Amino acid sequence: MLKVENLHVSYDNIRALQGIDFHIEQGEIVTIIGANGAGKTTTLRAISQVANITQGTMTFKGKDLRSYPPEKVVSELGISHVPEGRRLFGNMTVLENLKLGAYARKDHAQVKLDIERVFEIFPRLLERKDQKAITMSGGEQQMLAVGRAFICGRELMILDEPSMGLSPLLMKRVFAALREINDQGTTILLVEQNARMALKFAQRAYLLEHGHVLKEGPTEEFMNDPEVQKSYLGG
Repeated sequence: MLKVENLHVSYDNIRALQGIDFHIEQGEIVTIIGANGAGKTTTLRAISQVANITQGTMTFKGKDLRSYPPEKVVSELGISHVPEGRRLFGNMTVLENLKLGAYARKDHAQVKLDIERVFEIFPRLLERKDQKAITMSGGEQQMLAVGRAFICGRELMILDEPSMGLSPLLMKRVFAALREINDQGTTILLVEQNARMALKFAQRAYLLEHGHVLKEGPTEEFMNDPEVQKSYLGG
């Protein structure tokens, strides 16, 4: 589905990614783990075409991803991005945020069905549909961010730190909803500081360090790797 080869990204004089390769198959859940500054968020931004890519190829379902501007990555390719910090429109209601996620879609009848589906997955959002996003709890805002991404693009959803600031209970609810979204056919790429949860959630993983891929493979291998356990899973 997504194939990335020799990807380089730079910010001023900082080489954030230095020739990484990775791929995602249709229907998978893949996670990228690594320390702060490893290049995880930069990788997601590169897929969304909002990073300074200096070298490399990226194809999505056989199409040259680098030839698409950011808005077309969403509207034409169906790739949605839940950034760190959620980036909601705080003075707009839950329903308005969801409708805004469908701004580029022409299939209005399906949009209505998708919004109804979001409310089924996140009943709390239905209760809050006329409430301004800024007045909701962190967990509710994260649900809204995921729901809006579901409306934006159904092919591939990429998420940056979806558990940040959530209680353990809300974290479980969000990840259960993501599992349901994946079961309905959306492929998921996840960056998550809680490496243990990410590895339990995903099928395959990549370990980034200083802009390089150090390890890739099934998540079971990561969970059983002594170095991964020591450095990222707390011993």
